[in-house]
Amino acid sequence: MIFEWMSDPSAWIGLATLVVLEIVLGIDNLVFIAILAEKLPPEQRNAGRIVGLLLALGMRLILLASIAWVVTLTHPLFHIFDHPFSGRDLILLLGGVFLLFKGTMELHERIEGAQPQKEENPVHAAFWMVIVQIVVLDAVFSLDSVITAVGMVKDLSVMMIAVVIAVGIMLWASKPLMDFVNKHPTVVILCLGFLMMIGFSLIVEGFGFHIPKGYLYAAIGFSVIVEFINQTMRRNQERMVTTTDLRYRTASAVMRMLGGKSESQNSETEDVLATRAFADEVFNEDSGVYHSVMVQGVLGLSERPVKSVMTPRPELEWIDLDEDDTSIKEQLLSTTHSRLIVAHGELDNIAGVVLTHKVMNEYIETGKLNFEGHLREPVIVHENAQVLMVMEQLRQAPLQMAIVLNEYGSIEGIATPIDVLEAIAGEFPDEDEFETAAESLEDGTLMLEGSTDIRHVSLLLGRDLVDESEQYSTLSGYILFHLGRLPESGAKLEADEHIFEVVTMEGHKIDKVHIIPQTGQAAED
Repeated sequence: MIFEWMSDPSAWIGLATLVVLEIVLGIDNLVFIAILAEKLPPEQRNAGRIVGLLLALGMRLILLASIAWVVTLTHPLFHIFDHPFSGRDLILLLGGVFLLFKGTMELHERIEGAQPQKEENPVHAAFWMVIVQIVVLDAVFSLDSVITAVGMVKDLSVMMIAVVIAVGIMLWASKPLMDFVNKHPTVVILCLGFLMMIGFSLIVEGFGFHIPKGYLYAAIGFSVIVEFINQTMRRNQERMVTTTDLRYRTASAVMRMLGGKSESQNSETEDVLATRAFADEVFNEDSGVYHSVMVQGVLGLSERPVKSVMTPRPELEWIDLDEDDTSIKEQLLSTTHSRLIVAHGELDNIAGVVLTHKVMNEYIETGKLNFEGHLREPVIVHENAQVLMVMEQLRQAPLQMAIVLNEYGSIEGIATPIDVLEAIAGEFPDEDEFETAAESLEDGTLMLEGSTDIRHVSLLLGRDLVDESEQYSTLSGYILFHLGRLPESGAKLEADEHIFEVVTMEGHKIDKVHIIPQTGQAAED
């Protein structure tokens, strides 16, 4: 009977030993399949891995079923210089040459080859080409595996069961192994080194020089231990960077991108680790859009003129020195701003800037309003000056307020560090402002203020609404630019796959805007 061996304890021992040997002999095959499967499109990699291992299983079972023919492969076919060459020797020679060639090409591609550029539609290897390469390697490794099985046990059913169990275990372990290999480039280099070493041993064995497998596996094991130590060291280093100086390293990297200099020539590795850890921390699913908007706001500062972040003229609060003291005192008591522009008659006749608390303290002590002794000269910048340049001027100025002028010398607005911060993180409402600048409604639409920065609107909608010539910088400006007229409440604009509905107006100013995706609107209709 086929399964008479089941009552023989020695057969079970032989089965267990053979399973272990088959797994050991199949590891190199598994590693090569993992490397080849990486060349397939992501959606085909699992299929390539499974097909490759199933082909290996099928080839082993076919060879086991034709044991009589396999045994004859060890008989000499011809002699060269009195050295006999069998069919097995020729297969080992061809397989070894193929492994050396393939391993060398893969190493050249990863070490000496040009870095592949990211493309929208990257070119991947054809599925059948990868499968053909897997079949060639399966033939070599299967022959070695089958000959080992024939040499260890005599019962055919034991051999087949051992092969099925071994391939099943490799099939189960192949997915995490492939993910690990693809995630760690140094491991890929190590595996290619293994394959070249195995290819060399196959060529040597094909010429009749036997190399004990123990030496080969000892070298592989030692290399794996060294690589394990290396990976552990990198994980610990990344953890250290993440928990200690992540923010410092990230800030340094951002400053270098903005034109700063590196403090150390040896910090590149730590910067890479910090950037990777920072990305994992910031762009996770929970914090997602908000942190992404902030980071993009930082990186976009270098390209923005100050007029895109300033507080515009209509929103400025200023003191007219030509008014009576009672009106000025009431204005000082009601203001929420710490700094106010002081002018004569109209805003363009600016006298300077005062600190509100300084004026009020003197008024409390003397009972008189005195502005002359508290006037400070602000920084004067052009509306097209770069934000980063204005930031540097404010950093060196005693008064952190810049007056923004147009080409005719008229005041267009003011810029403060708070305005720059709002350009990065969004609007910070004043103490007298209670409504939110952005509100997400239950139906998935947005309710925004007309004064919302157009760059923030672009990020929220996932559309590029920014005008390169900077003809507008707010949502109101975007609507006015496209409509070409002053809208009324209820007016609608269809642009960039969205419907912009003016909900309320404050005089000539757009107050609230309801933004509806056109796809969502079509669905409702």
